[in-house]
Amino acid sequence: MVVEELIIKEEGKEIYGTIYYPEKEGKYPAIILSHGFNGSYADFDKECTYYADNGFVAYTFDFCGGALTSKSSGTTREMTIFTEKEDLTMVLNFIRNMDCVEENEVYLFGGSHGGLVTSLVAAEQKEYVRAVAMYFPALCVIDNWNKAYPMVEDIPETTFLWEVPLGKDYFMTIRDFNIFEEMKKYEGPVLILHGDEDEIVPLEYSKKATENYKNGELVVLPGEKHGFSPEGIATCMEKILQFMEEKKETTK
Repeated sequence: MVVEELIIKEEGKEIYGTIYYPEKEGKYPAIILSHGFNGSYADFDKECTYYADNGFVAYTFDFCGGALTSKSSGTTREMTIFTEKEDLTMVLNFIRNMDCVEENEVYLFGGSHGGLVTSLVAAEQKEYVRAVAMYFPALCVIDNWNKAYPMVEDIPETTFLWEVPLGKDYFMTIRDFNIFEEMKKYEGPVLILHGDEDEIVPLEYSKKATENYKNGELVVLPGEKHGFSPEGIATCMEKILQFMEEKKETTK
């Protein structure tokens, strides 16, 4: 396996990430991994190593303004779920056009907030996404914040979530947005993995998402919370690899 820094620059943005290649040169399917709120590209080193060792190009990156420690451009006050959608779209377009990536064999993966963003990009870029996998996607975010700020005048200029400052645009842009209607636009295979003791994103949201997707599958992990245990992660990596192997165009 080969690991390299890969910075993607476009339209005034700079996205920092790390790309993992299988040892032997050639063309491979690719998986793009999107971190959660205030997370990091480094959160998925274990997953990327595993997928590269099993014949996939894997890219993990920092969203612009996606964390206080982000190595990409932008600040958390500028970030919204839609700016992150733009970031992931930019990454998708870059990765799918790489010489080492098989055409029409790009998979998207997202954890928590990154799962929410992944669902948006899959819906909008469906022709370029072979399949989608997610850990406990944060599909509750829109409901949570619209309940917290029922009126526009309730929204302050800055809101602190877990000590992370978010700008007013984050909350303004999700008002009246129906994520479940949007995600229906993606009709490809979707695998969602969610613990039954998740204290941050209720399991019911993933159940509803699975019902909304044309080809959705939900795996419930007993005893797992928001942020899987090492054993839970190992199980999920195996399930996602099997899922991707089954969905490859070359195996059909």
